[in-house]
Amino acid sequence: MVNEEIMKSLAIKTESKIVLLVADGIGDIPSKNNQTVLETASIPNLDRLASQSVCGLADPISCGITPGSGPAHLSLFGYDPIKYQIGRGVLEALGIGMELTSRDLACRGNFATLDKEGIITDRRAGRMATELNEKLCKFLQDKINQIGEVKVIIRPGMEHRFVVVFRGDGLEDALSDADPQKVGEKIKFAEALDPKAKKSVKTVNEFIKQATDILKEHYPANTVLLRGFAKYPGLPTMKELFKLTPAAIATYPMYKGLAKLVGMEILETGESIEEEFKTLKKNFEKYDFFYLHIKKTDSYGEDGNYEQKVKVIEEVDKYIPEVLNLKPDVLVVTGDHSTPALMKGHSWHPNPFMLLSKYIRVDEVEQFNEKECVKGGLGRFLAVDALPLMMANALKLQKFGA
Repeated sequence: MVNEEIMKSLAIKTESKIVLLVADGIGDIPSKNNQTVLETASIPNLDRLASQSVCGLADPISCGITPGSGPAHLSLFGYDPIKYQIGRGVLEALGIGMELTSRDLACRGNFATLDKEGIITDRRAGRMATELNEKLCKFLQDKINQIGEVKVIIRPGMEHRFVVVFRGDGLEDALSDADPQKVGEKIKFAEALDPKAKKSVKTVNEFIKQATDILKEHYPANTVLLRGFAKYPGLPTMKELFKLTPAAIATYPMYKGLAKLVGMEILETGESIEEEFKTLKKNFEKYDFFYLHIKKTDSYGEDGNYEQKVKVIEEVDKYIPEVLNLKPDVLVVTGDHSTPALMKGHSWHPNPFMLLSKYIRVDEVEQFNEKECVKGGLGRFLAVDALPLMMANALKLQKFGA
């Protein structure tokens, strides 16, 4: 990774434009017919683009490390994911427009299903409708607005997700997730990872107990899982580091929050893939860096739904010509991490990556998939090096040294 201070000294402001298209969790491993979803999908436009690009495989963190969405995206945005470790709660809170203070402890919540034996049988309460989520969050907020001296703020996200912010003095984020992370396990409470977090643990666990009691008649959403406890961090913005004027097009709160954290303007868009690409076209003249996020590739991967993941990739493929018609100086298509349908979760496998610009050395890759990209001119590299590559190909970096 290039030192931040060096990047700041080399970066220059230009009119050239970069589009980073991130299909969340796009990477896969062979399963159906011994093929990955990219190999199965009919994606003529992405394949054609790959044949005109320089390709490779990108490791979000390092070889063998399975990343969360936060560090995986930070890498693509040019930030060292080891140096900047950010809890998901902060990202979710920012993503739904909450303003955080230094007294806040934020976390991400799931409505979930608890059986009579105290076992979690569904971590997502059937991927409940957002409208029901909103009603349940209001119901909880009316019942729980303070625990001891700590104020409790509950806000809905999408589907089964919500955000809780605990506001008070002496709250620390050194506590474990209150989420077993898989079905078939007992409800889990937070534990202190540092003695300083004892107040946080007491507050969080009391919230879980009260919420579970209040929700007991609301099956399948009759308990809550909390994770990603975090305090607000301070990051330099992409404008400060890279002299970019960046914008984000995303539908899920967590990704909006991450983009906001690094100084991106959050563009209003609809929830469909079509509307996201329309938003890119509408705003193309206003910014010089665009992050366009596709979520459902990851969602279907986590569900183990191979066929639907294929369909989402095929839908994205339809809009590639529209992006090319905008004539971005640099276009990158990749994923933040791999979410193989066979594994139903994030994995350590590197992501297929392709970069198009007029200054590349086109390699021999003919299709956009894992098996082809491994042959590409970029080889296997760390995702944190992707932004310098994009900036160089957009002529946004000066020469280093005499």
